[in-house]
Amino acid sequence: MPRPNRGRRTPAGRRRARSGAGVGRCRWGPEGAAGAADAQDEATRRLAKAVEAAERALIEFEIAVETFRVEVENFSRLHHQRLGPMYARLDELDAQIAEAVAARTGDPEDIRKAREARASVLPMPQVEELFHGWLGSEGLFPEAQAMLTDQPVQPPPKVRPGEEARKIYRDLVRRAHPDLARDDAERARRDGFIARVNAAYGRGDEKLLRELVREWEAGPAPAERRPSASEELYARLEWLAERKELLSSVAAELETSAIGAMIKMAPDDPDALLDEIAEKLLTDLREREAYLAQLVG
Repeated sequence: MPRPNRGRRTPAGRRRARSGAGVGRCRWGPEGAAGAADAQDEATRRLAKAVEAAERALIEFEIAVETFRVEVENFSRLHHQRLGPMYARLDELDAQIAEAVAARTGDPEDIRKAREARASVLPMPQVEELFHGWLGSEGLFPEAQAMLTDQPVQPPPKVRPGEEARKIYRDLVRRAHPDLARDDAERARRDGFIARVNAAYGRGDEKLLRELVREWEAGPAPAERRPSASEELYARLEWLAERKELLSSVAAELETSAIGAMIKMAPDDPDALLDEIAEKLLTDLREREAYLAQLVG
């Protein structure tokens, strides 16, 4: 009598069993492919968030660097306006003193020093450019003359942007920064707009900055961000890193410059530092003039 076919399968049954055993577990099956796609999408989303955070941080850093650059530029202008004539006068007095000493002693070394001192005095053909409006073809302007003679003088007008102008500037840059563009046309539009914003901020023109706010709000809405491919996001991160490195170099150069170091000494009131330097220079001028009078008197 034939035995029952318990647990035994025909070749066709074994083939069906093998083909069905992998359903739902095969890495290339529908469920496996969907899972891999979800994982890839999640990774892309995390990368996109990292890129956006890096972009925001870079924009804030760029705002800080540009703000300090304007501070340095404006303080440098004030420094030259107020103190330029004093430095020039000191150089001239040093040259005259060295020449007077050489004339008295006749010593070759004193004569050499006198020639070097005279050579170090700035040439005067472009006096208006040299003194930034303090010295004209007819000589020192009244403001410069008053300063050199220790008389009250009206200081040059401040061009440092006020707190409200800074606030408007920061908001505009955050909203219109070219790094937020998603195509070349939008980037070009933002580049041109930000150049105008920077120019207005450099002049401390709060009124124009407010007009630019209204112009931006009335302009075309910025394109919404769309998910980017992973390769584009990685390339973006690389560009952001290079940009940050460049800005760090610019910031370091500004901070280590003579004017930048002066601002760092008195960040809350750099104008007071100018007053201190002016007083010191006036004292030096009086001392040198008195010494020169002794030499030639």
